[in-house]
Amino acid sequence: MSDSETNMANALETLQGRIGESSPPTDWYEITQDRINDFADATLDHQWIHVDVERAKAGPFGAPIAHGQLTLSIMSHLPRTVPVPGAALEGQKLGINYGFDKVRFPSPVPVGARIRTTSTLKRAEVKGGMIEVMNEIKVEIEGQDKPCVVAESLGRLVF
Repeated sequence: MSDSETNMANALETLQGRIGESSPPTDWYEITQDRINDFADATLDHQWIHVDVERAKAGPFGAPIAHGQLTLSIMSHLPRTVPVPGAALEGQKLGINYGFDKVRFPSPVPVGARIRTTSTLKRAEVKGGMIEVMNEIKVEIEGQDKPCVVAESLGRLVF
């Protein structure tokens, strides 16, 4: 067995032992109007509920809201001062985003809201010569019980 194959087998065993474990939450991150406007420019989605502050005040949410795709795009990259527990996986060269099995946006994110993310490992298996992991990611809004995003995120780990 090559070093790469050994590392992958050991990593798979480690990950399968972590199934059901959740990461500590990320730090709170404020969604600003500038961030929303920048995302609108990058994606060409300038719908008024996101970028027209005055019109959005009279709209269904009472204020501009972040694009669901904005929240989805940044949820895995929010800053973290508490490290994720568990040792690094020996021999891992990189991880790639493989997509999503399921994504829901149960609650809008109003401008000025602070969000944070937690992630729970649900699955780890070998696929395509890599380890595929599925994490359930929840993004919460400070002061609200209902999350703004719940997603089953797929990643592939390369050894």
